[in-house]
Amino acid sequence: MHVNFQSVNYTADIKLVEFTQKRIEKISQFYDQIVDVYVFTKVENTSDKINKFAELKIGIPGDDVIVKKIAKTFEEAINNAADSAERILKRRKEKQRL
Repeated sequence: MHVNFQSVNYTADIKLVEFTQKRIEKISQFYDQIVDVYVFTKVENTSDKINKFAELKIGIPGDDVIVKKIAKTFEEAINNAADSAERILKRRKEKQRL
């Protein structure tokens, strides 16, 4: 599984990239056919405190899973998106077993 991290309109800290790598590796425990994962992060131009945007695009055979989340921090947004992706992949795996 290959993880591509892209930060839009800012420079990502190495800690954020490492956190993302570790969090995405946990997703592979739930679905073993993941080919690649693209992580896009950016800061939304809003006056709200909740302006950190994270998008996960998980490439699996047959289809891609795309999850988008907005939160106060990038870590929280990535974590929420990864949680949602885990639920989606678990459901998809259950459907394959049937």
